[in-house]
Amino acid sequence: MKLPDLTELALRNLRESLLRNSLTTVGISVGVASLVAMLSLGIGLQQLASRRLVKSGLFDTVIVSSRREMRGMGREEERNGPIPGESRVLDEPARLEIEHMANVSEAYPDIRFATELRFEDKPHLTMVSALPDSAKSNDAFDGMKGSFFSSDNAPEAILQKSFAEELLGKTPPLGAPEPGVGELAAPLLGKELVMRYAQRAASSTPATGTDTNSVSADDFAGVSYSVVSREQKLKIVGVSDLDPESMRGPTRAKVFLPLKLAESLHVMQATDLREISRASSDQPVYSSISVRVKNPAQIQATEDAIKKMGFTTFSIADASRGLRQFFGVLYAFLGIFGSLALIVASIGIVNTLVMAILERRREIGIMKAIGASDSDVRKLFFAEAGAMGVLGGMLGVVFGWAIGQAINFGTNIYLKRQSLPPEHFWAVPWWLVAFAIGFAVVVSLVSGLYPAGRAARLDPVQALRYE
Repeated sequence: MKLPDLTELALRNLRESLLRNSLTTVGISVGVASLVAMLSLGIGLQQLASRRLVKSGLFDTVIVSSRREMRGMGREEERNGPIPGESRVLDEPARLEIEHMANVSEAYPDIRFATELRFEDKPHLTMVSALPDSAKSNDAFDGMKGSFFSSDNAPEAILQKSFAEELLGKTPPLGAPEPGVGELAAPLLGKELVMRYAQRAASSTPATGTDTNSVSADDFAGVSYSVVSREQKLKIVGVSDLDPESMRGPTRAKVFLPLKLAESLHVMQATDLREISRASSDQPVYSSISVRVKNPAQIQATEDAIKKMGFTTFSIADASRGLRQFFGVLYAFLGIFGSLALIVASIGIVNTLVMAILERRREIGIMKAIGASDSDVRKLFFAEAGAMGVLGGMLGVVFGWAIGQAINFGTNIYLKRQSLPPEHFWAVPWWLVAFAIGFAVVVSLVSGLYPAGRAARLDPVQALRYE
């Protein structure tokens, strides 16, 4: 039997029992819709997590620290390479060497320190961190009130929302609604903070800010240096709603300065004490540096090259390997539950085609009597099952996409009422559409195996006698 004849005959048979075949097709479409809806939810959540990581500025960043720190960025101590006491110091020459690597766009020091800030003559102790100009693309500053730093060495500061609440004395009690960032920023923007900090000064280091106190110290190797108490006036230019350092745990900063300004202050840090034998050197020593990679696909190669220099590395890409495994398991569970309705629909296909055999026994007998082979009869029933699978798969994809859009729309209404930015939680890529339709056709053909085989085995003489 030729393909055009087979297609025409299959479609005619489907039209004769329109209601029953339509209900079977709807059952398939419901199964496909549930499969598409669940898998598109998993895909959308993974894409949302990836967008957040990329937007946070951490997905393409490698944190480099010296093995002398003995911290390894929260991981187990690496057992390869030199022992920590003999490893390389993470100083300015090392930073420049890393910055000049082929895949690196920038490498900047992690300057952070706990200090006192005075606002309206009231002291507040907090953690301060320095940010490069590239940090303005961080999603934490999307909803910021005010502006980013006017330059990389301007005496300006950006406050995190919780510290702004502290300055204004508006920290809400537990369970009470938090004030909006606009309400906090209005009385703070343009105001002045006075930062008091300790500066480590060598004999050739020029004074910076206001000199309030000076002490000298000698280390055990006879190297002398001085620690000078300084003041730096800062203008508040912005208040950030989100936390730019949400990934740093207990060492998160609440006040942010331009990177060049922070470097010019020569603030005394913990590494200055640990690397005291380098006190007479003009090269600063860093606890860690942040290395931004031009292409996230090159993160692993960049990490390997930096490790060969004798440093430890950490990146969100390392942690995201576990995240990808989690989403893989999530896809499997969502796919299984979404396929259950499609399996139930396959039972309907079997029932529909078996009933069609009983109703069309005489027709099958005539077909065989005029020369149709068992293979032709089998192909006819396969074609009918496949047609229901294709139509049900296409309708199911449309229904699944509509369900996702409706839930996404409702979720964004809820987020808007909670003063949160809208998000897109659902994604239906082209490969999911092809997979859903193909899976529906396969399930339909498998469901048609038994009815097709039963129809092909009919005795034409007995079929012609059937009334």
